[in-house]
Amino acid sequence: MRPLTASAALRTLLAALLLALAPLPSPAAAPSPVSDLFGKEVRLLPTERPVVALTFNAAWDEAGIGDVLSTLRREKVPAAFFPTGDFADRHPRAVRAMAAGGFGLGNHSYSHPHFERLDPGEAAAEVLRADRTIRRAGSVEPLPFFRFPYSEAPPEQITLVNSLGFADLEFTADTKGYVGASRGMTVDEAVRRALAALRPGAVIQMHVGSDDGGPVLDAEALPRIIAGARARGYGFTDVRAYAGRSCPFIRSGQLPHATPYSAYSHVTLCA
Repeated sequence: MRPLTASAALRTLLAALLLALAPLPSPAAAPSPVSDLFGKEVRLLPTERPVVALTFNAAWDEAGIGDVLSTLRREKVPAAFFPTGDFADRHPRAVRAMAAGGFGLGNHSYSHPHFERLDPGEAAAEVLRADRTIRRAGSVEPLPFFRFPYSEAPPEQITLVNSLGFADLEFTADTKGYVGASRGMTVDEAVRRALAALRPGAVIQMHVGSDDGGPVLDAEALPRIIAGARARGYGFTDVRAYAGRSCPFIRSGQLPHATPYSAYSHVTLCA
């Protein structure tokens, strides 16, 4: 091996000095725990960027799911789905298709009741029974987000849902497409309602079916909503970016309230 020349040795020394003096890369910021969103109805995601989140409830039929998934894939837009447990029981293939498409699955209760009429045990059972059913149908870990039926979110029920590890993710605006054409709703109005709600962190609620069994207006409106948001300078965000990590402190124990579902007699709760 030839000895280094003076100039080569100097270059090697300078390179070593520069490497030693270079600042260390900053460690990636740890995701915020989902518990940062506890204690409130979340109707705007915590961001100042011009992005919105598209979310779809699934409680009735699955008539629009094919068109919705096709549009999202074609436009390369993220979204999250909030099926009820009853929907997952009746339409497991639809829930699997949502998960297989790379979309997050939230929790919309098991039977879509009015939570303000439930005692704590009944409310806990609704959340956890849905969680088990959605896990089974989707074969994925669901999102740590719960959405109350009818958007009725009593503070004491939010506290209970939080204790089970879920943040309450509601919506900034509902397109109302689920009302259906038979009751005077139109695609134009669904699009108008979505675009009128555009602001950083807005959460748009749509549905994959309709409660009148007619055309799925939200599926028809979706391409126009995407195009309209983009024309106004907005992009789309995945709610999974705001799920963070699981609760930082957990404890195992009995459900906080009595429940008729023995399968949930022992769960992991957020401390």
